[in-house]
Formats: sequence, C-alpha cells, structure tokens
Amino acid sequence: MNKRKRRKIENPFVYQGYESPEYFFDRTVETENMISALNNGRNITLISPRKIGKTGLIHHVFHQINAMKKDVVCIYIDIFSTKNLQEFIGMLARAIIEDALEREKTFASKVLDFFKALRPTMTPDLLTGLPTVSLTVSPVQAEQTLKSLLMHLEGLNKRVYLAIDEFQQIAEYPETGTEALLRSYIQFIHNVHFIFSGSKKHLMEEMFCSPNRPFFQSTQLMNLEPLFEEIYYDFASRFFEAKKGSLSQDAFHSIYQRFDGYTWYIQAVLNRLYEQEKHVDSERQLAEAILFLINTMVPQYQTITSFLTVNQYSLLKAIAEADVVAQPLSGDFIRRYNLPSVSSVKSALTVLADKDLVYLTPRGYIVYDRFLGIWLKRI
Repeated sequence: MNKRKRRKIENPFVYQGYESPEYFFDRTVETENMISALNNGRNITLISPRKIGKTGLIHHVFHQINAMKKDVVCIYIDIFSTKNLQEFIGMLARAIIEDALEREKTFASKVLDFFKALRPTMTPDLLTGLPTVSLTVSPVQAEQTLKSLLMHLEGLNKRVYLAIDEFQQIAEYPETGTEALLRSYIQFIHNVHFIFSGSKKHLMEEMFCSPNRPFFQSTQLMNLEPLFEEIYYDFASRFFEAKKGSLSQDAFHSIYQRFDGYTWYIQAVLNRLYEQEKHVDSERQLAEAILFLINTMVPQYQTITSFLTVNQYSLLKAIAEADVVAQPLSGDFIRRYNLPSVSSVKSALTVLADKDLVYLTPRGYIVYDRFLGIWLKRI
C-alpha cells in the first residue's frame, strides 16, 4: 500500500482516492471490526454499491494498521479492469513489487530477488517520476505463478493483508475454475489475510454464500451502508466554518437526500461548493455546482449512450425520468414511457444491469450513476 506523507490540502472534500484520517470521518465501527477481523486471522468480504466509500474505508483501515504495526504489509489492488487470470496475476505482482520498493532496502532486495524469474521491467511514471512495474505472465505458467506469488507473501516473515477490490470480476474470467484455484491456494496460507470487496451485490453474495461455491462461508461478511446524515453534516460544516463561511443544514440535507447518502456524489458537490462559495444556503448554489460537475462528464456520457441500442437507451432514459422503478416490466411503466414489448424491455434491462448502468435497490431499479441520471433527465 502506498504511504502518503500527511499534507494540508486546499480542498478538504476529497472524492478521488484517500488522503489521511483528517479528511476521513465516521466508519468507526466498520474500521474497528475490519482491523479486529484481520488481526485475528479472519478474511473479510465487504459488499457495497459503488460510490458509497468502500475503497476509502479499505485505505483508511490500512492506514490505521500501518500506524499501529510497522511489521505489517498492506497491499491493495482493484481488479475491475482485468479480463483474465494473467492480468490478475500481473496486477498482483506489480502491487507486491511497488510496495517493496517503498520499504527498507533489505526487504525490497528480498522481494526483488524473488521476482527476477518473472523479468519485471521498471520505468518511471510520466507524471510522477516514480518507478512503475510491468511484467508478462505466460498463460502456461499462470497457475504456478499465482501459487508462487501467494507462497512468496506467506514466506515474508511479516503479516500480510491483501485487499482485492471488485473481486466479483474473477467470475467473468474465461479460464474455468479460477475461484476454486484461488481458494485452494488461500486455504493453506496463514500469514496472509484477505479483504474481498465488491460492488455487485448479487454476484458477491452468490460467491460467498452459496454452498456450491469455493468461497462459501470462508469469510466474515460486511455490508456498507451510507453514512449517517447528522455525522456527515457536522464533518462538512466545520470545514466551511474554518474558512469563516457556513453550510446550512437545509442545504446539506438537500444534497444528502438527492444522492441517497452516497459519499462520492456528496463529496463531489461539496468540493465544488467549497471552491466557489463561502456561505451555502440556497438551492441555486447546489444546482449550479451539480450542473458544473455534470457538464464535465458530458463527453463520457455521450460515448456511453452511443453504444446502446434504441431500446436500451429508451429504457435507461425512462428509468432516469422515473427516478426509481419497482416494476420495469409492468404494463403501466411500459405504456407511460412508450417502451416496446415486455420481452424487449426485459432484454434491454439485462444488458443495462450487466453494464452497471442500472442497479437494483430495495426500492427498485435506478440509474447507477446519479449524475448520468440527471443528465438523461435534462435531455
């Protein structure tokens, strides 16, 4: 895990990455439960929709662990972009090497000696100048390389905590039996403990709660809920007060309700308001901040929707306009938004869900990206 020096930042409402405990708040119970589970040898499955703060929580947990214990190795990877086992192994290997490069020289030398056989290539990042690692994993050697990586972590003579974000992605790999393979290696190592986090609730629950799946009952399950509004408001308002400004409770309530407490969207809006306003107390200010953020994403949204069929786009726009749809296959909903047949809507709904464009909540289907939903309404 990358270690950041604590620094003062211009805008305290961080919504990209993790800075430090000063800009992270609440999640006290979740943090304590995760640290306790890891320290006592239990693996964790963390499930939550995207944009609610699970990645920030993992980095916060690792930050707290590193502050308490200097002999623990904390490694985080996000495998959402990986398409097969080779890419997964390559990402894990890079994370192990990059973590080693930030540690003491003797430890780094030990790790790098192990990786000589994989012939890693190190080049400076074009923006940061820091070394980045690339390596090629042969398909024939993939399984043995994965086993070697995990055995290497096991043999470091340090406790290792490895977080694998968007873990449900391994179910999409073309290689058969990836879950069983990974589980077979994990169950025989004792110094490495895991956080398996994911945003696709039904897939994650199936992987860890179904008796016929390899990871059945192998972890401590945790679901992440939105932050409490009152605690969030106290956190947010003190930063405005620190710059001799104010954030009215009504204005914050409006932001919180509009985005159902999803942290990323609230932080993004507060970031813009903190940049532009001293006293925040009107709907106009909120609307201008939200519109600014949406306008920055218009090219991305145009690209996303351009790949949809007419039926898929029509359904996506209808769900956006309705805010939430409990019964998307009902005659009333189909007639109201002039959609095609039930079978066509069902087919389109499956595609939109697979692409993470819509998401099933306890109240019904919503457009997953809230800013995308607002943009669709406006056009």
